[in-house]
Amino acid sequence: MIRSGRITARNSLYTAAVVAVRWNRNLAAFYGRLRQAGKPFKVAITAAMRKLLLLANTLLKEDRAWSPTPP
Repeated sequence: MIRSGRITARNSLYTAAVVAVRWNRNLAAFYGRLRQAGKPFKVAITAAMRKLLLLANTLLKEDRAWSPTPP
C-alpha cells in the first residue's frame, strides 16, 4: 500500500498505467511478464507506473517527444 506522495499525481499515474498496459505493446509485455511470474495486480501495475514515470522524466530531461520505437 502506498500512502505517501501527492494523491492527484499518484491517481493520474495509476490511470495512465492502466491505459498503457492495455494499449502500449512494450508496457503490456512488461506487465504480462510480471503477471505470468505470479505478481499480484497491484505490484505489477505499480511497476508499470514507475516505468511510465521514468519514461516521462527521461523525455523531459532530454527535451524530446515520445515515439513508439526507441531512438
